[in-house]
Amino acid sequence: MVMRGFNGFPQKGRLIRIPVTFFSELLPQIDSLAEMKVTLYCLWRLQQKEGQVPYLRRSEIMADRAFMAGLGAREDERRDTLQDGLERAVSRGTLLYVHVEAERWTEDLIFVNTPRGQAAVEGIETGEWVPSLDPTVPVDITVERPNIFTLYEQNIGPLTPLIADSLTDLEETYSPEWLEEAIQVAVAYNKRSLKYIEAILNRWQTEGRSADRRRNGDDWRRFFAGKYGNEVE
Repeated sequence: MVMRGFNGFPQKGRLIRIPVTFFSELLPQIDSLAEMKVTLYCLWRLQQKEGQVPYLRRSEIMADRAFMAGLGAREDERRDTLQDGLERAVSRGTLLYVHVEAERWTEDLIFVNTPRGQAAVEGIETGEWVPSLDPTVPVDITVERPNIFTLYEQNIGPLTPLIADSLTDLEETYSPEWLEEAIQVAVAYNKRSLKYIEAILNRWQTEGRSADRRRNGDDWRRFFAGKYGNEVE
């Protein structure tokens, strides 16, 4: 077999972000070429997606002829290799996968395993989000709400470049529901600062945020009115 040559990377070009843990923890564990190809491809494609919760349709991957051609010589071999790579990545915990059915359409949706991706899958499985499966219509799995920058300006204070960077980092770690509720807590206690919001989120992450907090509006009030009331100031 003749190996195709590569002309090298251009001096300037678009870059994607790969978490450091991919190289320090995940890469040493991956022992399948199919899993490696599918994982890197999904990370690349998902970073090109718009919206609060990026997702990738399985059908989108199969429609990428250049990528699929690298998975095998025959069509059935390519499909099997894709399936094997996805199953391995999902089993390892790199990617999340949910199968959605409707009256006329079925679709497999793929997410990166982050808190936001976990919230998206949970929302679909519990029926909180009902995506459109028409392949001609983008899947909408996000709850309509102001973005984090608008919420901050409307409830906390002016947005500076440093604050905007910090909010972007928080979006990478926490789900939209957590961010919105943390701002609500800050407003309720008249502690209108980013530091207070970060402390709330850190506390939820370490101590837990009960699943029924959203259903019981004063759960978070009791949570922070006790021994943690002064700690998060």
